[in-house]
Amino acid sequence: MPVSLKKGQKVSLTKGNPGLKNVVVGIGWDINAFDTGGDFDLDAAAFCLTDSGRVSDSNDFVFCGHLVHPSGAVQHMGDNLTGAGDGDDEQIQIDLSKVPANIEKIAFTVTIYEADSRMQNFGMVSNAYIRMSNEETGEEMIRYDLGEDYSTETSMVLGELYRHNGEWKFNAIGAGYAGGLTALCNGYGL
Repeated sequence: MPVSLKKGQKVSLTKGNPGLKNVVVGIGWDINAFDTGGDFDLDAAAFCLTDSGRVSDSNDFVFCGHLVHPSGAVQHMGDNLTGAGDGDDEQIQIDLSKVPANIEKIAFTVTIYEADSRMQNFGMVSNAYIRMSNEETGEEMIRYDLGEDYSTETSMVLGELYRHNGEWKFNAIGAGYAGGLTALCNGYGL
């Protein structure tokens, strides 16, 4: 039974799962039919952050244009252009054993592609979530469902996977930003 998280809640992934090595981060969404009626192309990404809270270089940014971190620890599984269908719309695989020692945290984000020109924002998206599953067993460990109170935001930090006292933990962030991907990249040092 997965742990359902609320904004700001933190939970250990490895304390109850000794030997956990591979996790899948799934991100999903639906579109509110009464809004624009057009496709929403949401793009998931992972920023691999040092203890400064920033990337050490551009290779620490994993997204649909740069699918695999040089360490092999973080792999984006491809871009879903419409969000159609059930289940995860985009996935990122993490091999915890390969995360470089200088990476303290992995921030999972999602942005709306061409949000300004399409006049789209996260207030037009429903049922958005981030979840984490044990890749080996398929068991969903945690899930964070976002609300629909993001009427001007075009990018979001959904959550962070981080190291703390030898454990891997997850923090449900749910912070929205105007400014799309540019705002996120600037905030994380790109």
